[in-house]
Amino acid sequence: MSPHPNRPRNDAGRVRRVAVALVVVLVVGARLLVAGAASPSGASTAQKSGVATAPFTTPSGVALAETPPPWRLPVDAKPYIAAAGLSVLSAEQLEVHYHAHLDIIADNKKVTVPAGIGFVVENGKATGITVLHTHDTSGIVHIESATDDVFTLGQLFTEWGVALNTNQVGGLEVDDTHVLQAYVNGRRLKGDPATIRLKPHLEIALWYGPAGTKAKVPKSYRFPEGL
Repeated sequence: MSPHPNRPRNDAGRVRRVAVALVVVLVVGARLLVAGAASPSGASTAQKSGVATAPFTTPSGVALAETPPPWRLPVDAKPYIAAAGLSVLSAEQLEVHYHAHLDIIADNKKVTVPAGIGFVVENGKATGITVLHTHDTSGIVHIESATDDVFTLGQLFTEWGVALNTNQVGGLEVDDTHVLQAYVNGRRLKGDPATIRLKPHLEIALWYGPAGTKAKVPKSYRFPEGL
């Protein structure tokens, strides 16, 4: 029997198969485009971690501590406040008011976050304050601003007068045997901890210890009622 009578039927089937394959290609391609837009190849490790970050430029004009803890406050806070890109205010601004918490753990020992970060003290009396400050040694960071601006952990450390970047916090430096890791609400940030954006009720932990050791850090902090 000659194959010619069946040719139209085969051609129709072939067309249907090509059409189905084309639809599949278009759908898959669209999904890849969406995924690419959501996670561009140039995305930073900070973005991939899900931790909110913001640009932070290493300050100049001040000497940041590169010594082991504890770290004292600068004798003259004003140049450090200016280096952090902040201003000295005469009173707290409470239009935007929230809190975050900072833990620093070095070789399984907690480092004290001092009271008075962000305060100008003259003749033993506080004469000025910034939008980022600490009132006590609890590690609670107060963010009190007239406007809802972006503030980073690096700005707080600059006020404190302590170096903070991917490779160090103060004199705790990354080397062949030690690592520095940053966590926000228990989630690891694989980037510069100075870029961590401060937000309400964050638990920020900086962990320094032996390489190959699993970091033990808190995932949250129980803020006092009203904070």
